[in-house]
Amino acid sequence: MPEPGSPETGSPGPGFDGRVAVVTGAGRGLGRAYALLLASRGAKVVVNDPGGSLTGDGADSGPAKEVVDEITAAGGEAVACTESVATAEGGRAIVQAALDHYGRIDVLIHNAGIVRSASLKEMTYEDFDAVLDVHLRGAFHVVRAAFPLMCEAGYGRIVLTSSIGGLYGNHRVAGYGAAKAGMIGLSNVVALEGAAEGVKCNIIVPGAVTRMAEGIDTSVYPPMEPELVAPVVGWLAHESCSITGEMLVSIAGRVARAFVAETPGVYRPSWSIEQVGERIDDIRDTRDPWILPVVPSAHVDHIRDSFAMAMKGQ
Repeated sequence: MPEPGSPETGSPGPGFDGRVAVVTGAGRGLGRAYALLLASRGAKVVVNDPGGSLTGDGADSGPAKEVVDEITAAGGEAVACTESVATAEGGRAIVQAALDHYGRIDVLIHNAGIVRSASLKEMTYEDFDAVLDVHLRGAFHVVRAAFPLMCEAGYGRIVLTSSIGGLYGNHRVAGYGAAKAGMIGLSNVVALEGAAEGVKCNIIVPGAVTRMAEGIDTSVYPPMEPELVAPVVGWLAHESCSITGEMLVSIAGRVARAFVAETPGVYRPSWSIEQVGERIDDIRDTRDPWILPVVPSAHVDHIRDSFAMAMKGQ
């Protein structure tokens, strides 16, 4: 394994010695890069991947085993788990693998995903559900199993995966877009409920050339290897992570924060349809946005500030 401070691991700093990390979808692409980086910094890693196709069909123990072999050959510690996140039983088994082999779980990175593309006019319920089962329900399955353990231990780092497809949408991926948008709501609740118990939860919005880019001409893309994203996830997974309930974007070397914001809006004691149309430009004016941090109290702050505007307008 490369030492901290080497080009493969980034700047010098504390590692993950003594920590146990579960990474779903870790047999290939982004998940593999996350697992290798955390292991190189001393984490004991559960490499979870059932090894199915891009559409979620089939199974192959090879990808997870190959990553484990790569980690152990370099002096790290890892174990393969080929359970699927798509079921509650699978989610529990993945977390149990960490307990069985290493006695604890400190880090959970949910990266597993599949793609089934079709236009809204053609998408089947089966395909829509299959994508939600792996991405969104899969996140819940592993979070539900890991979260109580982290709270009991007084420490945890959870990283869930969204997408620009979830933030902004895209053609032919209604299931994927819905699942990735739903991940944001789930992460916010985990961050809120974990705040008092040492558990932080954030979202990574990654962009990298993996097998999900099959069929796309990437010849003109800038460098977009999974290894460019991994350090961002590594920081979110580390004890030094100072944020919770936030989203970090990482694409082609650019790292940014994505966030939900509102315009201040317009108050009236009553509205007609015509009045909404007349004031729509003012309603949509983004020059002075509200940005409400999820933790400690965005939900309450939103209601408080909305009520304050109403009371002031009376």
